[in-house]
Amino acid sequence: MHKDSKIYVAGHKGMVGSAIVRKLQHEGFQNIITRTKQELDLRDQQKTADFFKEQKPEYVIIASAKVGGIMANNTYRAEFIYDNLMIQNNLIHQSYLNGVKKLLYFGSSCIYPKLCPQPIKEEYLLSGPLEFTNEPYALARIAGIKMAENYKRQYGCNFISLMSTNLYGSHDHYDVQKSHVLPSLMRRIHEAKEGNVEEVVIWGTGSPMREFMHVDDLADAVMFFMEHYEGEQHLNVGTAKEVSIKQLAEMICETVGYHGKLTFDTTKPDGTPRKLLDVSKANAMGWQAQTELKDGLKTTYEWFQNHYEQIVSTY
Repeated sequence: MHKDSKIYVAGHKGMVGSAIVRKLQHEGFQNIITRTKQELDLRDQQKTADFFKEQKPEYVIIASAKVGGIMANNTYRAEFIYDNLMIQNNLIHQSYLNGVKKLLYFGSSCIYPKLCPQPIKEEYLLSGPLEFTNEPYALARIAGIKMAENYKRQYGCNFISLMSTNLYGSHDHYDVQKSHVLPSLMRRIHEAKEGNVEEVVIWGTGSPMREFMHVDDLADAVMFFMEHYEGEQHLNVGTAKEVSIKQLAEMICETVGYHGKLTFDTTKPDGTPRKLLDVSKANAMGWQAQTELKDGLKTTYEWFQNHYEQIVSTY
């Protein structure tokens, strides 16, 4: 990509998209195209087609998706599969029709089977049953990977896919019912501290192991692989480090300064017992995550505090 290349970042208002825009701007890219949900509904085939015909982006980065935590995934199952399929189908197909030079598609570690061998290699995709609670979302993301892969095979499109581990950072969703585990815990523990609440109840046993990567590291991966990768197979990107949900909650308590009790509701589901990505391929190409979880939690909590009033009014 050149500094004046026309780059469309779909989903620029979200955590991932905003981090990518910040990274592009920091690197001197100035011709960045963005549209809010109100300006362009990417589920609408005709409106998406009109947008591509008018704007003719040279590069497309798909950071637009309907995302959420275990409760949201399990509750809004139809919405998660429909919205994500429509968004990615329209973006990938219009990129092909309009001669986009390169496209980057994101998936997540939930695409892999529930009981996958650990750490999870790219080759393990479609090797076993998915975790039920997020199956619709995972199926949509798998479809996107395969769509990018097969548009490359049939049409020669330079479309690549990155599979990220669990992400966190500024501009995340902080709805305690619908968001991912880390932002949900951060808000609940913060509010417990501010309200002098003696106990925070957490879903599950606290034993599942998870890997967390700061979103700025993902933005760095985007820049790196847009320049250095044109392979057909999707690539895992993550930290290669994991913590239990219990350990994560304790780290957030330390970051927030909360000294109350953590109680685990074992009647609620745990989800996949372990999800650690094998990132050896990405590392061998020269990319590696840089942010330690402790440091990332500190800067994320600072952003959360600075935007708390806006967060409360939104969620």
